[in-house]
Amino acid sequence: MRVLGVNAIFHDPAAALVVDGRVVAAAEEERFSRRKHGKRPVPFAAWELPELAAAWCLEEAGLRPDDLDAVAYSFDPGLSRDAKSLGLDDPWDHLRLDYARRAPQFLAAALPGLDPAIVRFVPHHVAHAASAGLSVPEDNAVLVLDGRGEVAGHLAGAYRGGELSVLRTQELPHSLGLLYEDLTRHLGFLHSSDEYKVMALASYGKPRFLSLFRELVRPTGDGGFQVDRIDWAAMAKPRGASEEMTDTHADLASSVQTRLEEVILDLARWTYEAAGAPPTLTMAGGTALNCVANARIAAEGPFERVWVQPAAGDAGTALGAALAVTGEPVPFGTAALGRGWSDEALEAELRRAGLPYTRPASIAEEAAKVLAANGIVAWYQGRSEYGPRALGHRSLLAHPGDADTQTRMNDVKGREQFRPIAPMVRAERFADIFEGVYPSPYMLFVHNVRPAWRDRIPAVTHVDGTARVQTVHQDSEPLVAAMLAEFEKLTGLPVVVNTSLNTAGRPMVDTPREAMELFGSAPVDLLALGPFAVHRGKAFAA
Repeated sequence: MRVLGVNAIFHDPAAALVVDGRVVAAAEEERFSRRKHGKRPVPFAAWELPELAAAWCLEEAGLRPDDLDAVAYSFDPGLSRDAKSLGLDDPWDHLRLDYARRAPQFLAAALPGLDPAIVRFVPHHVAHAASAGLSVPEDNAVLVLDGRGEVAGHLAGAYRGGELSVLRTQELPHSLGLLYEDLTRHLGFLHSSDEYKVMALASYGKPRFLSLFRELVRPTGDGGFQVDRIDWAAMAKPRGASEEMTDTHADLASSVQTRLEEVILDLARWTYEAAGAPPTLTMAGGTALNCVANARIAAEGPFERVWVQPAAGDAGTALGAALAVTGEPVPFGTAALGRGWSDEALEAELRRAGLPYTRPASIAEEAAKVLAANGIVAWYQGRSEYGPRALGHRSLLAHPGDADTQTRMNDVKGREQFRPIAPMVRAERFADIFEGVYPSPYMLFVHNVRPAWRDRIPAVTHVDGTARVQTVHQDSEPLVAAMLAEFEKLTGLPVVVNTSLNTAGRPMVDTPREAMELFGSAPVDLLALGPFAVHRGKAFAA
């Protein structure tokens, strides 16, 4: 069965292709259009159809649109109601619903030869649930938390034999995702996808408004929750985008983050009992990208294992919609589902650009030497990642032992200085340095840095003593593992800084040309483009 999944409703338009029980390709439209989160410069974002991503998925598989058995669209307009009846103030909602209803025709126009009759609407939260619950081989409980679907802000369910049983949904306007989004705007972050900045800021504050939020945001005891209207200005003055962040702003972020964790933990416990106490919880939805909350669920919740979809945001519903239509578990083996280039194609791009390059015996050793000398490496290897995390395919790497590295990296990327940078570590060295969820190949949990290591790797140790770790496994990421091993030989440190290969406001680098453009415009010392090395001193010699 050949099913193309499509997300094109709120944000992060994406396409994913599942063929005969295998995920062949998956990518966000932003990697092609270069519009971050697929948002055009208007409030209404749903017009961004993933035409380029969908066409590439089919090309990758050698298929034509008329070869498809189904196209799964991750929103069901038939379930929707008027925004006002849901307690939402959304002037664009009627346009979004009209767009969704016409999705079969839009898709047929974008993919000539596609029969609009094969387009199937998959409820948004069912698509989220499938992206997680059908990505592990065993039966599991599933928890979906995001801003909104058609009429709900959350779903709790259970997968048994590939079949989803919906245990509870929470009708809008009650939504933990919308709560966090409101706070994000109040704190002066301009984009509705900037919630991760609030999570980082929370570590700098104290939860002094927690008692109030325990009154305003409450579990109902039956798997649901309520969120009352919140007067944000009564606690902290609204912050303009260019205004200084105050301690009160950090305290507000800390209070909401703590209450979010408490409520999600309550929902997880209820879901465990309602689902019949399965050992595994799977999670999806934008709120499931809150790695601090995820770590608390793993540590304090009743489940033996917590697995979060790496593309937990709306981009992941493209994969989830396709899986929901196939109805079969397809274990998630890698996030490297996007575009890749052969060595020959990479070399042709370097020649076209006129950049001096070498092909060292080991690009892993070459990169490790630059990192050991406190240089910054643009690391471009294999297929790009599906989802928001750079996992050693489109990464900026740096030395974790220099306390100034965080400032340097945030300057390179144009980010706020309070934002942490993350470490990657070989799996066999994880327990020596960190405590917490293992394995953690997708950077979806925070971990405690063991006290003996905090002064040795200050660049990746957040203000609260934690780090968002990626464990690197030799069998799945041999090249990254080799680079880490070489770096440890040279420095005695088994950890390397890993952040996404992009600058502020731009999507992650996807093509070789984009990698070279970033290398040319940012203070990066080495471009490791596949097996080829481009050193800054040689490339830009006077």
